Amino acid sequence: MSTETSLGNSPKIAIIGGGALGGYVGGYLTRDGHDVTLVDMWPAHVEHMREKGLTLTGMTEPENFTVKPKAMHLTELQSVSKTAPFDFAFVSVKSYDTDWATQMVKQYLSPAGFVVSLQNGINEDRIANVMGWGRTVGCIASKIAVELTEPGQIRRNVALGGKEHTIFRIGETHGRSTERVERISSMLSAIDSSKVTDNLWGERWSKLCINCMRNPVSAATGRGGNGNDQDPVTRKLAIMLAGEAVKIGLAQGYVLENMYGLTPEQLLAAHDGDSAALKQCEDKLIEGTKTRSGEQRPSMGQDMQKGRRTEIDYLNGLVAARGDEIGIPAPYNHGIAEVVRKIERGEVDPAPEAVAHLMKA
Repeated sequence: MSTETSLGNSPKIAIIGGGALGGYVGGYLTRDGHDVTLVDMWPAHVEHMREKGLTLTGMTEPENFTVKPKAMHLTELQSVSKTAPFDFAFVSVKSYDTDWATQMVKQYLSPAGFVVSLQNGINEDRIANVMGWGRTVGCIASKIAVELTEPGQIRRNVALGGKEHTIFRIGETHGRSTERVERISSMLSAIDSSKVTDNLWGERWSKLCINCMRNPVSAATGRGGNGNDQDPVTRKLAIMLAGEAVKIGLAQGYVLENMYGLTPEQLLAAHDGDSAALKQCEDKLIEGTKTRSGEQRPSMGQDMQKGRRTEIDYLNGLVAARGDEIGIPAPYNHGIAEVVRKIERGEVDPAPEAVAHLMKA
């Protein structure tokens, strides 16, 4: 299928998963006048959006507002069959829910409709298995730190990226620019900085490196991002996790982007024992604590706190599995993945002590 299809003047958009990220994007797009329907699995959240609206908050006054988006229970999606189909859908669910969410929305898309992965992890292949590669688009939301704190309430805990850091990176799986990704990038630019990327796979793996260094450490320790970055043990652990992921990504041929202002080469050197590079990485993480709220907690930390299933098998588990496939050991990613699984099973409590042994091995 061609990826040059025009979206028209007012595309009808579905967001499957109206939680932290999907709801945040949907709230802004609604405020900007786009025809958006948020479809979510949490009944109380849907009812709150319908009755009282969706409230978004951030670190500056213009980020604080309430809108009343179209909101739909998952069980009500079938009603779309009696109306015009969606032109495209953002799938913004956990990685482990990608297959069914894509299969479900596919039947309510127009013949030229497509799905955009607005998720952590690397899920474009799962979407393409359902939609086909020509109907699959990727969108990375980098360093956004949003949280669904209660029904109808989404909080962003880091400063806007603006010119300093590009938040949204939208790309075709084949790497060429098309009208549809240009259009989506333009829509998202009303939220924060956005660009079309010709390096979707490199961007995806780079974001995976970031997720691997932030998410499991929060889930395992029970602390937020700032608490872990201020602790020398967990700060170094994060760098080791990222360094392993960088090494495995480069070995697969990905062109990696900078991460938290650090080059892939710096993270790799720090992992391999370069003390100067390690200090540079640690200084950057400490500096980053000044740009986010003390309440910021990566998504896996939020999931653990709420008793939800984590995405550990799709983040650090994926890195470890790829490393095994190509013969590059990933003991830190293997190790922290096992810690998180034990905490999920109730065998270990979240605490800094739960990961201390990883830095002694």
